[in-house]
Amino acid sequence: MVLNSKNLYVLFIVGLSTLLFALHVPLQVGELSNWVLIYTVIGAILLLNHFKIILPLTGNSLSMDSAIYLACIFLFGLNIPLMVLLLSSLIYFLIRYDLAWWKHLFNIANYSIMIISAYYVFLLTGGEIGSLDISKLWAYFISLTVYFFLNVFIMWLFYVFASKASINSVLKGMFTEDGLKEAFTGYLCTLVLSLVLMILVQSEPIFGMFLFMSLSITFSFAFSKLLSLYKNEEIKARRDFLTGLYNHGYFKLELDEIINNADNDTFCIALLDLDDFKRFNDSNGHIQGDELLEFFGDFLSQKVKDLPYTAARYGGEEFGIIMPNTTQIKALSFINKIRKEYNDTPFKGTECLPLGCLSFSAGIAQYETGTYGSSELLSKADRALYYAKAEGKNNCQVYKEGLVYQECLQYKQEVDSLEKQLEIFLSKDIYTYQHSKRVFHYAVDMSEVLQLSEEEKRRLVLGALIHDIGKLEIPRDIINKKSKLEAHEWEMMKKHVTYGKEILGSTKKYDDLLPLVELHHEHYNGKGYPYGLKGEHIPKLARILCVIDSFDAMTTERPYQRTKNFSEAIFELRKCSGQQFDPHFVEPFIKMIECKYGDKVGS
Repeated sequence: MVLNSKNLYVLFIVGLSTLLFALHVPLQVGELSNWVLIYTVIGAILLLNHFKIILPLTGNSLSMDSAIYLACIFLFGLNIPLMVLLLSSLIYFLIRYDLAWWKHLFNIANYSIMIISAYYVFLLTGGEIGSLDISKLWAYFISLTVYFFLNVFIMWLFYVFASKASINSVLKGMFTEDGLKEAFTGYLCTLVLSLVLMILVQSEPIFGMFLFMSLSITFSFAFSKLLSLYKNEEIKARRDFLTGLYNHGYFKLELDEIINNADNDTFCIALLDLDDFKRFNDSNGHIQGDELLEFFGDFLSQKVKDLPYTAARYGGEEFGIIMPNTTQIKALSFINKIRKEYNDTPFKGTECLPLGCLSFSAGIAQYETGTYGSSELLSKADRALYYAKAEGKNNCQVYKEGLVYQECLQYKQEVDSLEKQLEIFLSKDIYTYQHSKRVFHYAVDMSEVLQLSEEEKRRLVLGALIHDIGKLEIPRDIINKKSKLEAHEWEMMKKHVTYGKEILGSTKKYDDLLPLVELHHEHYNGKGYPYGLKGEHIPKLARILCVIDSFDAMTTERPYQRTKNFSEAIFELRKCSGQQFDPHFVEPFIKMIECKYGDKVGS
């Protein structure tokens, strides 16, 4: 043993008990009948250590050996319980040879100090060895109190030295309200059982001990069954019947408890909402809808089973995850990973969904010191979820105070007007809708980086939002084709810039946006379309939009297809700088991405 504070304390307790034991050697057991009783008590202790009485609510066990030792002290004095302790510990050492030898020594030393101290306290308070005297119950109470106090004190000091934690923190951990209630219950049970055993053994020693063992084993089975029933009901109360996940009530209780104990700990919550669930229900029926909820519950359960996360059904088709010791960057990475896996998981009936696959949207909020409570944290996650839905679904957003919402823009009315036209894509091509929304937000961020005038900012942002409007004229089978386009199909696809110019030009209201709609596929080296313009012959805002549009096209997710991550797309931008892209705008855009979306770079 290494001589640290814990081991020195163990040696001190062992040394103290050895001294106390030595003062009582030789142990006077006496006649043969006492040896028969000793063997019977040893058998009872070993057996009852196996058949412990389980306390129904907590699941903790009540050991019966203390009741037996105390009864032996009150009836026979000190010699018999010490001999029982010595021999039973030797037998237990042979049975539990896998347990460290010093733990066996510490255990017998602890019991020795408790038994010897309780014996002398019993005598000092007027107790008489040999028979139960009801008029002196206070002597039994005091000796039992000393017995338990020494046990608690010795173990408390052990945990202080073993954990190297502060005394206050160990006290706080040991003496909780529930812990004190349970200790008091155990205290009363031990006293009553020791007195019952005294009455039984005083009348018929061997048969009394046998009867006590039988009753204890019966109680052990009965309480174990009761605990099992309680646990089953507790699980039902905590679990959602359909998905098998935790329910809303348990989720809120768990979140409240984590917040109360959070201090400076970092953790996140995520709210997940299955996309277009109502449409799935309407197309496939509610039975199939329930199967999807059950499937997602199992899917989510598998993803968190090896993690310290709590997943729950928050309500309807909405789910929640509590992620302790997790930053928002790690939370976003985890949720996006399982979202992509969910996209790629086949399920019957998804043909009716806009994406043609399973998907969910998610909002993440990170706990910060000063958060008012679970309601504030859930509200933040819900706002991020709402934002993810507004972005076209099938994406995950992290709540940020500075997150740009459309209503914050000076030209909100124009954005709303153009977005109504854009929403036509929701029924034809949701990918184009989502792409346009993302390009719009990149353009908002980019307009803040570049030294653009207010009018240029407006045109860049509005043009980014509506730049692909011409794809409404492209046949659905071409725009949604998963394999490589044929030559004639590609020629048709390239016409979307011309169609867009015609659609937007018909209103005359947004003529200033026409260059962005028509020319965002022109390349800096002159190899773009529709006119093959080169260099600064391409309008500045169209050159900026080309960078933004291409970056998002490279990082756009499609089910069952690999997508470039942000790092790979940044590499591609630099590779094509001066060829496809204007080099003046590539690096500013990359710096903006690394600054605003650094959590995705390198993932």
